[in-house]
Amino acid sequence: MTASDEIRGRLFELRDEGYKAFQSRLVPTVSPERIIGVRIPELRRLAKELSCREDAASFLSDLPHTYYDENNLHGLMISAIKRYDDAIAALDRFLPHVDNWATCDLMRPKIFTENTERLISDIRRWIGSDHTYTVRFGLEMLMVFYLDESFSAEYLEDAARVTGGKYYLDMMKAWFFATALSKRYDETVSYIEQNRLDRWTHNKTIQKAVESLSVSDKRKAYLKTLKRR
Repeated sequence: MTASDEIRGRLFELRDEGYKAFQSRLVPTVSPERIIGVRIPELRRLAKELSCREDAASFLSDLPHTYYDENNLHGLMISAIKRYDDAIAALDRFLPHVDNWATCDLMRPKIFTENTERLISDIRRWIGSDHTYTVRFGLEMLMVFYLDESFSAEYLEDAARVTGGKYYLDMMKAWFFATALSKRYDETVSYIEQNRLDRWTHNKTIQKAVESLSVSDKRKAYLKTLKRR
């Protein structure tokens, strides 16, 4: 029995039919037959255990996986990788196989926190991809790591250049700019004032910013006047 076969068996032992039904509604781009139904806390515990095993690399190299839950487990194991170069190599192998927003957004490599100077070049590679979820992942990493202490106005330009037209990518782009409005309002508002985003993303950005607790009422009122018809 291979490591992948054993791990798949472990996942089926942890399945929850109610959670499977919930996940099926949450990730409509994934066929229900490919969802086992393992809750995230169980996946985190299993990922922690497996990451210490010598045959972990065997599972990570066995792509593509059959099941959504295998992909989620894979993403959590990547998030625990302790060397930056190893994490990037693992992501570059895995991202082309990501086929839904939930798996994409689950990944948050801890090693990125201390490597923001190196990470930006990899983010720019990812957002230049033609694969929806590779771009989405790159945008999310840009949002998470570069709107605070590591901020530069050029990162707003990086995000604005991402081509839209795909729902799960446009949603992330709107999320990015809404977060930027909450954290870097003065530098970001011109992208709304000057209609730098496509209409759908523009309006969704305003909606998300208005719903945010981090944007003042005065700014929310002004942003509402910028909604495009």
